[in-house]
Amino acid sequence: MTNAEPARSREQRKQDVLNRLEKDDDAWVATASADGVPTLVPLSFVWDRGTLLMATRRTNPTAHNVTPTGQARISLGHTRDVVLIDATAEVVEGAELSAESGDVFATKLGWDPRGRTSWVYLRFTPYAVRAWRESNELTGRELMTDGKWLV
Repeated sequence: MTNAEPARSREQRKQDVLNRLEKDDDAWVATASADGVPTLVPLSFVWDRGTLLMATRRTNPTAHNVTPTGQARISLGHTRDVVLIDATAEVVEGAELSAESGDVFATKLGWDPRGRTSWVYLRFTPYAVRAWRESNELTGRELMTDGKWLV
């Protein structure tokens, strides 16, 4: 299917991605266990100093999966406005999280997992970002590689 709208420039796509990172609350997070079992879950996030900050119970598969490989794929949007982010992930204990990051998370999402020992934060640092809406935007969809914006 092709869209009647012209393709966005890469600069506009980058700005649209940054706007979504600032304004969206939820993302799909895909990880895999050490033996390759995939997990896909929705998690709330904040865009915090160039990273996506999320929280989950420490016993959830997503928290376990990011430890051995440090890899995750995050998706924002829907099938007609795709943002795919490949990221390295790290588990951050609430006591290790900066007060600024904790405050940003609590303010935007309306809850504060700091001090809850059954919860951990997950910090995802993007190293690749792709964005497109329709087939006319498949060319040039790579906006970040090796952790550097291309535009």
